Amino acid sequence: MSYRVRYTRAARDDLRRLFAFLLERDLAAARRARAAIDKATDVLQTFPMSCRKADAHNPFLRELIVPFGSGGYVLLFEIEADGWVTILAARHQREADYY
Repeated sequence: MSYRVRYTRAARDDLRRLFAFLLERDLAAARRARAAIDKATDVLQTFPMSCRKADAHNPFLRELIVPFGSGGYVLLFEIEADGWVTILAARHQREADYY
């Protein structure tokens, strides 16, 4: 099955905030981070269930780990019955939890 990927407004705001942080320091790093996230989300189109569970009671709420430099990003997403994967939030791995 092929899934379509979409972002909530909150997730888009998270990504803007993360990129703004990098843009203040290093434009090239911001571009590389965006490319890493874009490439990593490709897996969600075909294998979203391969990502780790975010909640033991909800098998459809999962996290995608995006390696980047010495850290990386975590995208919280939900697999929906109608063929959509919705990215709910994005955080840098060194940030406070987003639950």
